[in-house]
Amino acid sequence: MKRSDRLYALMHRLKDGRLHTAEAMAQDLGVSVRTIYRDMETLAASGVPVEGARGSGYTAQAMITLPPLNLTQTELEALHIGLAAVGVSESADLATAAKALSDKIDAVLPEDVGAPSGKFGFATYPFAEAAQGFRHMPAFRRAIRARQKLRLALDGDARGHIVRPLHLDYWGRIWTCIVWDETDDGFATFRMDRVTDLSPLPGLFVDEHGKTLKDFHTLQS
Repeated sequence: MKRSDRLYALMHRLKDGRLHTAEAMAQDLGVSVRTIYRDMETLAASGVPVEGARGSGYTAQAMITLPPLNLTQTELEALHIGLAAVGVSESADLATAAKALSDKIDAVLPEDVGAPSGKFGFATYPFAEAAQGFRHMPAFRRAIRARQKLRLALDGDARGHIVRPLHLDYWGRIWTCIVWDETDDGFATFRMDRVTDLSPLPGLFVDEHGKTLKDFHTLQS
């Protein structure tokens, strides 16, 4: 398993709000406890609001409040996308301004909710390339609204997947898509930065028992 995939797996586990020990995570992923400690430090540095310490376990908080504004999840997503996109702009002035705005946001993040130790909007390795998935998100959103099947090509997976798009999710600076994967006949969650190609298919779909977003959430609970 690549380190970036392992870090995503850890992040996905931590988002349930429960306490997870380094020993249990190390055993499940087949790595050493010391590796998990380093991974927790990397996640914290990349802006994932990790809480905990060695010997006691780790968890993470998904919500961030910026005083005096209470941001919705969608508003926070839009802010992050904007900063990430402008931050890699070829215009030096715009890139500098985006980084300055990121610093100002960092300065007002409340400490009691685990303010990121890295810069908001400028995730460190291994998630710095997450913006690659942005280009496919408009088409994915359209397919969700139209209930249109998609063919997805994924980095590292030569098969291709025919899917029913159900939801776009954002947490810890990573965008994922939740789908019913007709290729594998089950629910799947893919990182959007792994999607190398997205093609709408002629076929539309209707809700079927066991294949809806509600069914997915029921399985996760």
